Amino acid sequence: MTGQSLDAARLIGRIRTLGEIGRDADGRLVRLAASDTEKLGRDQFVTWVKGAGLDLAVDRIGNIFGIWKPDGVTDDAPLLLGSHIDTVIGAGIYDGCYGVLSGLEVIETLKAEGLTPSRPVVVAAFTNEEGVRYAPDMMGSLVYAGGLDIETALATIGTDGTVLGQELRRIGYAGEHEPGFFRPHAYIELHIEQGPVLEREGIPVAAVEYLQGISWQRVTITGDANHAGTTPISMRRDAGHAAARVITFLRDRARASNTPTVATVGCISFEPNAINVIPSRATFTVDLRDPDEDRLQEEEAALAEFLESISTEEQVGISVERLARFEPVKFDQGIVTLIETAARDRGLACRRMTSGAGHDAQMIARIAPSAMIFVPSIGGISHNPKEYTADEDLIAGANVLLDVVRRLATEGTPA
Repeated sequence: MTGQSLDAARLIGRIRTLGEIGRDADGRLVRLAASDTEKLGRDQFVTWVKGAGLDLAVDRIGNIFGIWKPDGVTDDAPLLLGSHIDTVIGAGIYDGCYGVLSGLEVIETLKAEGLTPSRPVVVAAFTNEEGVRYAPDMMGSLVYAGGLDIETALATIGTDGTVLGQELRRIGYAGEHEPGFFRPHAYIELHIEQGPVLEREGIPVAAVEYLQGISWQRVTITGDANHAGTTPISMRRDAGHAAARVITFLRDRARASNTPTVATVGCISFEPNAINVIPSRATFTVDLRDPDEDRLQEEEAALAEFLESISTEEQVGISVERLARFEPVKFDQGIVTLIETAARDRGLACRRMTSGAGHDAQMIARIAPSAMIFVPSIGGISHNPKEYTADEDLIAGANVLLDVVRRLATEGTPA
């Protein structure tokens, strides 16, 4: 199955070039969805797509597609590759971008080989995977898979008060195609692990077989503001203390469990947010993740039960808003096995693993057989300028993707 390797220098060069697009005055990489800086990244990707001789298509949610459909190819269900190029604030250069640019490089390599695919091969850059400016995250792929209405998505108001649809039009990426204008034959996403497992075990490639379920909630606790010096502890309705108890509960429960469940409080704010005033309101987010749906539901139920008890014990009001909910994903086992075989044929150690992060693949898996390939992240660091993957690992993963695509583009999806 192994053929020639891709142009490593071109791939690494493009990753670094894209990684310099969208730097702010402090040198941070910031390409939030549909922003001016993300437009610059999109423009560069489009330039590369056109330079590769691919057909360009943009759908209404702003997803960008580079389409390779040689003359004589009659199958309209393409093999889809990709990820995203939007970033968090203060990002590294690999998250998402590596998968998009590797997909493009794979297509260029197969074209140069003179391969005649039995179906089109398409590389995608999905809109708003990170969800920093507009919620929910993984929005472009979710809309594409039919999980979110396009009009609802376009009407989303961002953290800065902007409207997504208006911003896409402003930057020139409100496309004409309806999301889902083609249904993929299969989807493969190459990505850095964003965790420490592969580096720790000295393994260069992973075939991702599961993706954790994700539950996002916003909890608001209301009490009474009062003087910090004159109000006895026993007479307080302290929203801040109640929030701290919830945070401690989540951490203690996850640490005591022998499951891979994780819980995170990533955002918190107090009102009136004064050093000498008891908080009257605490608002915070809860991120629960587990690869097993039953366990994820158990964690949600445990949190709900604890919130009810805290409300009584602390004499505070509590409300909960669900922000996002995605069930765990089991990827296509035939493609997972094919990834393992491709790695072995390249002389690379490979293991199966579960992804702890959300990815566009979990959305596309709703409509097509899907899987992911991971390569190591040094120190397990991601969403951070220190995010780093060695060039040799980037190249190894991209060559595994190349071999898998060569097989799927000519022979079909393995059973």
